[in-house]
Order: sequence, then structure tokens, then C-alpha cells
Amino acid sequence: MIRLFALAGYVYQSAAAIILIFAISHLLPAADYTGFSFAMASSQLLCVLMFEWLQLAGLRFLAAARESEAARLRSSLFAAGLFSAGALVAVGSCASLISGLTPGLVALGLGVAVLQGLTDLYFLSIRLSDRLGTASFLLALRATALLTGALTGAAISGTAEAALLGIASGHTLGLLAGLAAYRTPLERVSLRSMMADWKDFSRYGMLAAGASVIHLSVPVLLRIIVIGRLGATGAGAGFSIALDLLQRPFWVLNAAIHTVSYPDVVNDFEHGSVATSVQSTRRMFEFMLCTTLVLLGGLLAFIPDAARILVPPESLDGFMTTAPTVAAFYFLHTHLQATIAVVPHLEKLATRLVVVAAGQLAMVAAFSLVAVSAGLPPQGAVACASIATLAAILAALGPTLRFEAFPRWSLVIQAVMAALLIGSLCSMPTEPATWLAGKIVVAAAATAIIGWRGNFLMLARRG
Repeated sequence: MIRLFALAGYVYQSAAAIILIFAISHLLPAADYTGFSFAMASSQLLCVLMFEWLQLAGLRFLAAARESEAARLRSSLFAAGLFSAGALVAVGSCASLISGLTPGLVALGLGVAVLQGLTDLYFLSIRLSDRLGTASFLLALRATALLTGALTGAAISGTAEAALLGIASGHTLGLLAGLAAYRTPLERVSLRSMMADWKDFSRYGMLAAGASVIHLSVPVLLRIIVIGRLGATGAGAGFSIALDLLQRPFWVLNAAIHTVSYPDVVNDFEHGSVATSVQSTRRMFEFMLCTTLVLLGGLLAFIPDAARILVPPESLDGFMTTAPTVAAFYFLHTHLQATIAVVPHLEKLATRLVVVAAGQLAMVAAFSLVAVSAGLPPQGAVACASIATLAAILAALGPTLRFEAFPRWSLVIQAVMAALLIGSLCSMPTEPATWLAGKIVVAAAATAIIGWRGNFLMLARRG
């Protein structure tokens, strides 16, 4: 029941993020929204650059740690987090000298990156202290605070700086709430022990985080290439909205599944039998693949309806023409970054992760630049980026195939059929309201059937 509550909390976060993007795009002028979107994307990149190695190290080492060593590892993890925060401010301040953003946007973007990184790290420690319910509640609370803060700032001032200040306030509230809700056990660590822990963290975590940074750079690079052609126009803002909006559902769903399932997968890999490890990994693969397929169908079916109501008129055409291809790109991008990387993470093949990510970045850059140079529209450039990402997936399948944690292909086929059924609903009218209600009922029924067939609601049952 707690794990089901955790999934619901992540769904809520996704909904809050979608509402935030739609609302901010209405409250800010197109040029301001483009600046806000670029500042947020840069902030996310910096956050991953400086904190992702600790997130990955925490998941990999704390999830399998015995209670006797968990408190020491947490202390070393938090000390490294504070060190990374200082380094982020120093490096980010120097990098801002060559950026085109205003000093206010730069300072707020750096603040958001630091606050998000520290808050995520603390929430992770709560989750790995066997308090999934508390961590899920705090994540939902922070999502509410981010939405409220950003909308308040944008409504009062109407500037990108005010919206970013609201984002920073939301992260601050989330961190304070986490500190008040649960104090994770710590212990005093000698400098020698801390340095040894940092060495273990960095040996695995920095390479794995480097792969995450490169993966995160892919949509940022795609944005730069396409916006470089479109400029700060309504079409450019519509494309930016599509990139901002459609990555969130996939990212949040992936984070939810990893939060619920990955610690058990790591524990089984380290302490269980080979059969147990393969079984738990297989179930995680099924969960990720089937739910993202259904999600893709839902986005194709319902995002156009919501866009006609929520996207600003000057950005609507740009959004509608690019949204389907952007959704397909993020589906592939999520599985390359998350699903295909599970076995290399378990086997600590961090160098391989970097090579795969660099290969994707190079191919996406080459394919999309060729598409733009050939005069293809934005959706054509995104389609070429999707082809490059699919090629990277096929090239990176080796460790996963050797591990033999194959999903039940009958279940995957059923998920594909459900996604096609839900996606086909986009051709149905949404007026009168009974038609929209019918679409929702059909989509909900198809989703429930896949959830029941995959036994995804019984996550507490270990294989």
C-alpha cells in the first residue's frame, strides 16, 4: 500500500509540473518564457553535473549497506554534498561570464540547482532509511511548493526572475520540511574513512553521473539547434513548451519506478541468488517498459486537447506540430538513459555508460544539424534525433541481453496494443463533454488492464 501511495505521489508531481509549465507559459511573455525555460534547463544540467554522482552512489551503496555501516555512509554522502554545492557556485559563477543570461537569472539558476541537489540528496537518504512513505509525502509537498511559488512570482512580477525565485523558495521549503520530518541517523566519521568513502563514491558515481550529464545535454543541445533557427518567437516558445512539458511525465515515472523498485534490485543483486536477481530485474524492466508505453499513448491522445485550452495562442501551432515527435523522442531517450543502463549500473560498468551517452550525444548532434541544414521543420529535426537515439539503444543492448532478465513479451505486446488503442483516441472529438469522458474511461480501462496483467499494483510482493 505504501508503494502504491509512492507511485501516486509521483503522478501528482508530474501533474503539478505539467500545470506549472502551462501556467508559466501564460503568465510570462514568449521571450521571458524562453529565458525562463533555458535557465531552468541549464539549472537542471548543473544540478546533475554536481549532485548526480552522489545520488547514484547513494542508491548503489546505501541500498545494499548493512545498518552498521549505513550511518557512516550517510555522513560521508552529506559532507560530499556540501562540498559539491560550494564547487557548483564557484564553477557556475565563472561559467556565467560567457553566458547570454542576465546576472539575476544566473544567480537564481545557481541557487535553484544547489537547493534542488541538496534536497534530493536528503530525500534519498530518507527513502533508503526504509521510509518510502515519508519520502513520497515530502516529494509531493515540494511539488506543491514549487507550483505555488513559481506561479505567485510570475503572477506578481511577470518576469522570469520572479518565477525562478518562486522555484527556489519551493525547494527551500521542501528541504526544511524534510529536516523537520525525519533526521536520518549519522555518525562521526574520521577524515581517513570519509576520504575512503569519497573514493568509492567517485570511482563509480562520477562516471555514472557523467553519463547522466551527457544524456541531459542531449535535449539541451536539441533545443539550442532548433531555437537557433526559430529564434525567440511564438513557434520557438511552442517548441520549448513541448520539450519542457513532455519530458516531465517520462522523467517522473522513471524516478517513481526507480524509487520503488531499484533499491530491492540492488539488494537482490548484492545479497541474493542469481535467479532472484534476474527475477527482480525482469519485473522492473516489465514495469518500466509497459508503463511508459501506456504513457506515450496517453500523451498522444490527450495532450492536444489540453494544449488547445492551456497553451497560449501564439505558441499553439509550434507546440502542436512538434509535440508528437517530442513525446516519441523522450520515450526512447528515457529507456536509453534508464532501462538500458540498469544492468551496467548493477555491474558498475560506469565507463560503458559514458561511452553510450557520448555516442548518443554525437549522433543526435550530427543528425539534427543535418536536418536543420537541409531545411527540415523542427519536428523533422526531432525525428532525426529519435532515430539517432534508437541506434544508440541497439548498440548498448549487450549487457542487458547477457543478463537475460527478459520481460514477458506477451505482456509487452499487450502494452503496445493498449498504447495504440489509447493513442488512437486523439481522433475522437472532445466536445460535447461526454465524448471526453468516454475517452478518459477507455484510457483508464486499458491502463488498469495492463496494470492488472503485469501485477504492477502488487509491488510489495517479492519474486
